[in-house]
Amino acid sequence: MIQWQKSTFSSGSDGSSCVELARIDASLLLRESDDPTRILPLTPTTLAALLHRIRSS
Repeated sequence: MIQWQKSTFSSGSDGSSCVELARIDASLLLRESDDPTRILPLTPTTLAALLHRIRSS
């Protein structure tokens, strides 16, 4: 079973608007709570690049 971790920046008291991250072996999985069946597999390097891009926007 995949164990998802919610972002500390999740909004809403029930956590219904959040981004979740999970780790499976050497890969990371990213999903949004609005559509939990859509899962984006990432490498740690790709996730770091994504976060860097988001922060610089």
